[in-house]
Amino acid sequence: MTQEPQYGAGLWHFAQYVDRYATDGYGPPVTTLEAIDLAGKVGDLAVVDITYPFNPPGLPVSQVAEALERNSLRAIGITPEIYTREFCRGAFTNPDPGVRARTFDLVSAAVGVARELGCDYVKLWPGQDGHDYPFQVDHGQVWSYAVTGLRALAQAHPDMKFAIEYKPREPRVSMFFSSAAKTLLAIGDMDVPNVGILLDFGHSLYGGESPAEAARLIHSRGLLYGIDVNDNFRGWDDDLVVGSVHLVETLEFFYTLRECGWDGIWQLDQFPFREDSVEAARAGIETMRSIHRALDLLDVTALRQAQDGQDALAANRVARQAIMSCQPSVGGL
Repeated sequence: MTQEPQYGAGLWHFAQYVDRYATDGYGPPVTTLEAIDLAGKVGDLAVVDITYPFNPPGLPVSQVAEALERNSLRAIGITPEIYTREFCRGAFTNPDPGVRARTFDLVSAAVGVARELGCDYVKLWPGQDGHDYPFQVDHGQVWSYAVTGLRALAQAHPDMKFAIEYKPREPRVSMFFSSAAKTLLAIGDMDVPNVGILLDFGHSLYGGESPAEAARLIHSRGLLYGIDVNDNFRGWDDDLVVGSVHLVETLEFFYTLRECGWDGIWQLDQFPFREDSVEAARAGIETMRSIHRALDLLDVTALRQAQDGQDALAANRVARQAIMSCQPSVGGL
């Protein structure tokens, strides 16, 4: 059996969730330190991605570092909150140059925190960058805003990697960084060595992509900085537990990563609105562990034969046999 990967999670996995109906939140408020302690209870997590500013604002980085240490966790990334009300008309593409300047300042502050915690990257999820109506924006202008804004950050902090997490829509009707291909084109125009992509499996599904194809496309350009894994029904970014809907496509995704030689963290981005957050994380890890074992059992020779002939039934049979050969046992596989 190949070496088991390390597992991670976005710290928001353990936070309070709010939507437009339950405006009082699903569950009680959770501070950054409390969320770290919940992540520590999972037992199989090695890293977490932490949003910034912390909750509460002003929480010293030293206290976050102490909480990580006592839970045997490491911060893999810092995600600046460039998608809140202040940025509702965009962060990098906001028409107000003052807001664009505050975006630069907030991300730069996140870089400082990432350096202090020894993170691998600063993750950028520009959820408010985009548009909602025809004729609302000059597409060439917002392209220039996005490219020049991220290029300036990358050049100001050449020692730090920036990972863009793309998504087709929500909260904007059409987000700027909406697909693997468009994000790669924008990064190409930035022409800097330290901007790449964090590929969210669910966003790729939701956007009508093949996550496996997107992974190969991004990796082939040396720009796959990280992954987030979850599931949905393709109609919305449901952030369900890994493999609960698209198990075969999840297997193909991880098979492609193995074939590419990518050996990064297998990271959860689930939103357990009504489920226990610790148990939901354990369920996601259990599925990923099963997938890891399925990859070891996969008949790669038979699969390549089937793919050479583009034989869908034979290829599916190989994948199905690998999945069905993985029977979980008490305590994992």
